[in-house]
Amino acid sequence: MVCPHSRKGFTLIELLVVIAIIAILIGLLLPAVQKVREAASRLKCSNNLKQIGLAMHGYHDTTGTLPPGVADATPYWGQGNWQVSILPHIEQAAVRNVYFDYGVPNGRNYYHNDNLNGATGKQLALLLCPSDTPNTAGWPANGKSASYHNYVANFGNTAIDESANWQAATYNGLTFLGAPFTRGRPKALNLITDGTSSTLMVSELIQGQRHDLRGCTWWGSGSGFVASLKPNDTAPDLSWSDSSWCDPNPPNPPCAFRSSAYVFGARSRHTGGVNVVLCDGSVRFIPNAIQPATWQALSTSQGGEIAGDY
Repeated sequence: MVCPHSRKGFTLIELLVVIAIIAILIGLLLPAVQKVREAASRLKCSNNLKQIGLAMHGYHDTTGTLPPGVADATPYWGQGNWQVSILPHIEQAAVRNVYFDYGVPNGRNYYHNDNLNGATGKQLALLLCPSDTPNTAGWPANGKSASYHNYVANFGNTAIDESANWQAATYNGLTFLGAPFTRGRPKALNLITDGTSSTLMVSELIQGQRHDLRGCTWWGSGSGFVASLKPNDTAPDLSWSDSSWCDPNPPNPPCAFRSSAYVFGARSRHTGGVNVVLCDGSVRFIPNAIQPATWQALSTSQGGEIAGDY
């Protein structure tokens, strides 16, 4: 008598063991994949900053100075800034051509419908860090929104008062000691007496979600950072006195209402620090643990401080 062939399959216990092993392997693999992905995002972000640095130097080669931080026209927060100035140098001349009334006192500001339909409604890939989540519905939230980005210019070591001075002369015991970018008064690189290799040019900023103003870099006051806050400081940014526009709820960084000046710190989604480009065009990664005095020294252009190691 011939015996039929027996068929041996997985038992339920064996199947559960295989599933458990696969789950463990996936659990081990995912952090590695995330690390690789973040490393690629951080590299892309640093490359963006390198291109911004080259654009700043291209502008300097053409005009003899860096671009103004904000245009020399009232209201200083609304009539154009460094981001508008470098558009032709990042292959965005067509976008520059549809930014209206740059530097025109009380002209069409950055959130005028003509500008929202032209330049300021466009999100530019070079100005986005892939580690962050883009905000596409922020300010002014009237059916159209100014585009948000991730890179901000160095406004020095104090705070922004939006007056003709632009930077506060003193803030929290700090005295303003110059910055590469301010209201009007564009700076030549040879006037950065602290040295271009020891002076910050541009850093990162985390885009606020919902209607939070952080990341609205067409807005003059929001287009820069100050070093009175350390990178990724646990102390809050100080912004507009309205919880819709200064929104501290996750995933946003901490934010509190300003009593006088605006304070926006350098922030990123990278682990442990922020990418920056210095005024000599070199890109560095600055750790969150940098000493406050060193960070502040790097932000000043005419302070005469020795930055120290970082």
